[in-house]
Amino acid sequence: MKQNNLIKGLNSWRAKSVNEDLFFIILSIIIGLITGLAAALMKTAVIFIKDNILNNISEGSNSIILFLVPIIGISITVIFIHHIIKDPKNHGIYGILMSLSQRKGRIRREKSISAFFGGILTSAFGGSAGLESPIISTGTSISSAISAKFNLNIKQTSLLLGCGAAAAMSGIFFTPIASIIFVVEVLVIDLTANSIIPLLIASISAAIISNAVMPSEVVFQFNFIEQIGFSQFPFLIFLGIISGMMSLYFKRVTFAIHRKMQSYNTALTRLVIGASILGLLIYLFPALYGEGYDTLKLIIQGDASDITDISFLYAYKDEFWILMLIMLIVAFLKVVSTTLTIESGGVGGFFAPSVFTGGLLGYIFSSVINYVSPNWHLSVKEYTVVGMAGVMAGVMHAPLTAIFFAAEITQGYILIFPLMIVATISFVTSRYFEPQSVFTKYMADEGEVLSHHKDKTVLHLLTIKSVMDTDLTTIPSTITLKEFTKYVSEATRNVFPVVGNNNEFIGIVDFGDVRKVIFDKDKYNNKITDYMMHPKTFVSTSDKMETAMEKFNETGYYNMPVIDDGIYKGFISRSNTFSAYRKLLIAVSQD
Repeated sequence: MKQNNLIKGLNSWRAKSVNEDLFFIILSIIIGLITGLAAALMKTAVIFIKDNILNNISEGSNSIILFLVPIIGISITVIFIHHIIKDPKNHGIYGILMSLSQRKGRIRREKSISAFFGGILTSAFGGSAGLESPIISTGTSISSAISAKFNLNIKQTSLLLGCGAAAAMSGIFFTPIASIIFVVEVLVIDLTANSIIPLLIASISAAIISNAVMPSEVVFQFNFIEQIGFSQFPFLIFLGIISGMMSLYFKRVTFAIHRKMQSYNTALTRLVIGASILGLLIYLFPALYGEGYDTLKLIIQGDASDITDISFLYAYKDEFWILMLIMLIVAFLKVVSTTLTIESGGVGGFFAPSVFTGGLLGYIFSSVINYVSPNWHLSVKEYTVVGMAGVMAGVMHAPLTAIFFAAEITQGYILIFPLMIVATISFVTSRYFEPQSVFTKYMADEGEVLSHHKDKTVLHLLTIKSVMDTDLTTIPSTITLKEFTKYVSEATRNVFPVVGNNNEFIGIVDFGDVRKVIFDKDKYNNKITDYMMHPKTFVSTSDKMETAMEKFNETGYYNMPVIDDGIYKGFISRSNTFSAYRKLLIAVSQD
């Protein structure tokens, strides 16, 4: 009660004393500070737990701990999410996109708790997925809760979700510009004159609070990057193509493992199979443990061979070709371990794995070139960073995010030209063979893809139920024309659905078709079904609005029945549908 009174008071104060722009600036600061603090705490907790686990493993040996810990971590995560929080579905970017597509940006409050603690449990105990998705889920869930409290519309809610996502990204990496671009490219939030300020403020607020709390050793940033000369342009093109093909492999493997894991009927089966295989992979290749940023730091710092320290492969750390082979195997297995982590019940995403895979690819590429032809002197540090951007762009279909992310973590734009070349070529190559990103594939299969085209977005947001009329007078199929006149006198519409005993749909009587005979008493004993028509088509409540629009265009109908499994549910009309479309288009287009 006290909370409701507080919200009412704030809403009253907002209406009387605060203009819309200032109100959203205040909300963006609040979201940025809360989400940035959550990001710092999550990242720090993961590093602390992970270090305490791995420090107990001796150098040069594979420990059974590496096999058991991921299984334990994912098992605890599944128990926590499924049986305590009871929030088992759609964590990460996919869940956020679905909320924007189906639920007008509304996200369950429990999502912030399940994503926060689920992400920590999964990643700290070796789950091979990124923390970015659970942190973004936490930020957007907080934003959605705030939006619900203030009864914001869909456009405003989408903007607040964008603030939460941008704050989450910026809170992890201190990359405010890349974070905003990520929101635009991946979450399809419109960047307008009015939205840029809240997004920027949320992003900066998160970076400030996170920087104040997060230990420096946790931060993934570098400041010793050198320029890549124009003479290396052919190598950049080649790396872009390779990155695109690796991105394609990444997506195809993700989709294949997802289909296979979903073919198992129970969550327990998926947990046992997925976590066991994951544990085995991490036991054999410890570099797959967790997100992978520690491995990338070793590579960029010139200590690439240290990735074999807690592995039986330690003896080969100084053998160049064997080390390259190990790293290549790890790069190819990262997507396998990531997808198994997520599909077995862990909480995480594909951002960090794509960065990890791209970094390894760039390092291997430049190292092999240098080894085979030492005269080229390719800088492995710079190519590692450029490789990150290449695979990121191809996997997420977000080339600008990849470019600015890599530029900001290197604290400068000296690599902007090679980043643009590699990211663009990788993106084009990957999208040519697989049009959907790792985030949007399953949505596309369900017809739920969002876009920056407002008309398409509005059609996705409209539902059959939202425009369905249920006030039409139904008539039994057994009545006569005389009995029908009683229904006519009480009806407010000219269309009468004809139904059976269990409300099953039989046909339609249009008053215009019986107008001439309704006063002919000689025909009063005729069955009403004699004047009934059978529609050529109908829609169901589960159909997409695009389907309804297509059927209106194909048939020329002005009204169409809504039928679920033969049962009459209502009618949709062309005029009501277009009216709802126009209203929603105005709502999502307002700045």
